[in-house]
Amino acid sequence: MRSSNPVFSRRGFSRDNGFAGFNAAQQAGGPAAAQQGNPYATGNPYAQQPGNPYAQQPSGNPYAQTADPYAQGAPPAAPPLTDRMTMDDVVMRTGITLGTVVVGAAVAWLMEMPLGLAVVCGLVAMVLGLVQAFKRRPSPPLILAYAGFEGLFLGALSGAINERFAGAPMQAVLGTMAVFVGVLIAYRTRLIRVNRRFYRYVMAAAIGFVLLTAVNLLFMAFGGGDGLGFRSGGLGILFGMVGVILGACFLALDFKQVEDGVAYGAPREESWLAAFGLTMTLVWIYLELLRLISILRGD
Repeated sequence: MRSSNPVFSRRGFSRDNGFAGFNAAQQAGGPAAAQQGNPYATGNPYAQQPGNPYAQQPSGNPYAQTADPYAQGAPPAAPPLTDRMTMDDVVMRTGITLGTVVVGAAVAWLMEMPLGLAVVCGLVAMVLGLVQAFKRRPSPPLILAYAGFEGLFLGALSGAINERFAGAPMQAVLGTMAVFVGVLIAYRTRLIRVNRRFYRYVMAAAIGFVLLTAVNLLFMAFGGGDGLGFRSGGLGILFGMVGVILGACFLALDFKQVEDGVAYGAPREESWLAAFGLTMTLVWIYLELLRLISILRGD
């Protein structure tokens, strides 16, 4: 099972084939711990699992994989404690990445970047994001380049919308912060429980959302107008609310991945991937809120 976030879709901070803790039969600590569902039972789960993607290989390369990453064999050694990811690492890298987005947005806003150029920056950011998503190891320069181009796109788009609906970008920023804090509180207090069922529901909804968006764009491109009406009126408002809710669900999945990565001793450089994933989710929420606010204020 994999994360909805492409950053985590191949490696995941887990001990089974995806999310840690989702497969009770794989729990550390023996059958009793497995039945209780405790993902942190008895010792370091990475050191006890033959499928540990972060274990040191005989060659000394911590990222070298065997032909079958889930093959049975002698338990690998855990990564050195000093090289493991911590919550402080995630917070710092996320701050740097989001700060780069904000700087790029401010530059585009102050320079009044044309929307045509902003679209090009957005496409470049998308390409860089896809490249990083399919790389085996995180590349901080690539992640920061993505953040910079994404910031340019967001700044120019926000400036254009602000000219028509004054204050809408700031409302979207405050809304994004509110969603982040709300989901974080709900996750920490276990009001939101990220499990296999949660993942399946979110993925089903996300696939449907993306397909409808693609169909709407095709109708807009070839039929003109507003396509299927997902960008205005009551249907547009409903579609925007669904987009924001999906973004909130993605945040919960990201929090789960970060929590598992810290608990299971993922390498420190994986904090860049966590920052990258959180940044993409926050950008998603901001864009959906910006679109929703524009629809509400335009009617």
